[in-house]
Amino acid sequence: MQKPSLRTFAIAASAAVMSAGLTAFAVQSQAVLASARLFQQVLQITSTQYVDTLPGDSLYSRAARGLVKELNDPYSVLLTPKEMDQFTRQLGGEYAGIGTAISKVNDAVVIMKVFPNTPASNAGVIEGDKVVAIDSVDVVGWNDQQVSDKLRGAAGTSVRIQVVRDGIDKPVEIVIVRQLVHIPAVAYSTILDGGVGYVPLQQFGGSAAKEVGDAINKLTEAGAKKIVLDLRGNGGGLTDQAVRIVNYFLPPGQVVVSMKDREGESRPQITLLEPSHPKVPLVVLVNGSSASASEIVAGALQDHDRAVVVGTPTYGKGSAQSIFRLEDGYALKITTQRWYTPVGRSIQKNRVMGADGKLVEVNPDSLETDSARRARPRFTTDAGRTILGGGGITPDLIIQGADLTAAETKFVDAVRPKSGLFQTELNAFALGYRSKVAQDFTVTPAMRNTFIKNLESKGLLIDKTVLTAANTYVDRLIGLRIATLAFGDSLTKHKYLNEDAQLLKAVSMLKVAGTQDALFSVAQEESKRQSVAVKK
Repeated sequence: MQKPSLRTFAIAASAAVMSAGLTAFAVQSQAVLASARLFQQVLQITSTQYVDTLPGDSLYSRAARGLVKELNDPYSVLLTPKEMDQFTRQLGGEYAGIGTAISKVNDAVVIMKVFPNTPASNAGVIEGDKVVAIDSVDVVGWNDQQVSDKLRGAAGTSVRIQVVRDGIDKPVEIVIVRQLVHIPAVAYSTILDGGVGYVPLQQFGGSAAKEVGDAINKLTEAGAKKIVLDLRGNGGGLTDQAVRIVNYFLPPGQVVVSMKDREGESRPQITLLEPSHPKVPLVVLVNGSSASASEIVAGALQDHDRAVVVGTPTYGKGSAQSIFRLEDGYALKITTQRWYTPVGRSIQKNRVMGADGKLVEVNPDSLETDSARRARPRFTTDAGRTILGGGGITPDLIIQGADLTAAETKFVDAVRPKSGLFQTELNAFALGYRSKVAQDFTVTPAMRNTFIKNLESKGLLIDKTVLTAANTYVDRLIGLRIATLAFGDSLTKHKYLNEDAQLLKAVSMLKVAGTQDALFSVAQEESKRQSVAVKK
């Protein structure tokens, strides 16, 4: 959009300036035409002279990908029709299917989770069923992606599956009518010690705000007086959902995020409604995998002094992408804006694409020197607290997560070449125990030894020294998988709460802080103790 002053200036321009502008335009046009000719010449020679024959459509799609790649923006990408379909399902939180989570176990694909109120649950599918046939097609030996694709289909169509079920001699045949299935953004919520409500948000899909609001309302009605919003591992999603979630805690008229386009025009997004929980003491958990919309929420609540942010510095994605649908099902996801927190912070971290296709930080947090940290721009919150810009959202209180020990890292490295086999056997082992354990069960050495023997029988041999040093870690993996299958996510979180240092710290602070101001005081004292400990 042109500003009036610029428009007036253009009308009043002299003939000489206009002439110079036209000359520059002509030079630019010639350069563009020359580049177009260069591209056509390279395309022509490549398509007719390259030693290996290449389909013409392949050349054009590769050229398009090359153009996007040359932007040197790791967040801009050309999506194939299949990739776009997957992206849409993930972002929208819905797909047409039966409503299960599956995993490959030995030669069969096993139903690991049946989501409630879905076609699968209504038809009688249960967790542990092994899928052996779909619409009379034998699928034994298929991988989980092949089975998943076969189970999906248009809403209203039916699919006939055969499953092998423990305790039943013959396969069970089940006819299921596919429907739109909702993937929950909040898989569960629960009340922890001290009346602390816990809400883990997995992604910012189209229903994220509603699910967070429903979860908080349910928890407060059940007696929760304080809330932990867990954004760890949440890679983001829809910006409008982030704004709505912030609005649960902030009054109308508060800036949540400002988007700035290529012209430098800033568009603030503000809260519009009266908050449903304006005074509930609030902690937001973040880590290095909290990105994009997660950082918008954490940044806005931190800038406005509405939440104590606990954990480790976030991912640092301060840009926003738009989707442009193209012909034949393709789509271009391209960066169109950069965003800033309410006080004007950019939290962008520079990243490049590594040789393995993964994004790598140019200046990782672990390599940041004290002088570099001190050089980061400083900002002031509404209440006058000093916070840092750049490098993601820096928590008010940094609490390290459960990093692997050296012994555990060696074990993970030993298993990595056959990680798929390891997970398959872990699922199979857990399925065998899920109906045999009580909630207070512990993993015994005998259970661990049986699991290791199962791995060895399938060809996954682990050095005894490496294995012995990581026994506790292996027991935890086994216990978590059994507990999740046997009792669900909520009870599993309670059972293993003592192993989550970041959540434990949040709960302990909330237990002694009755107001948000008191919570900030507790966090400040804890931060001071950390500083003293480091100096010693």
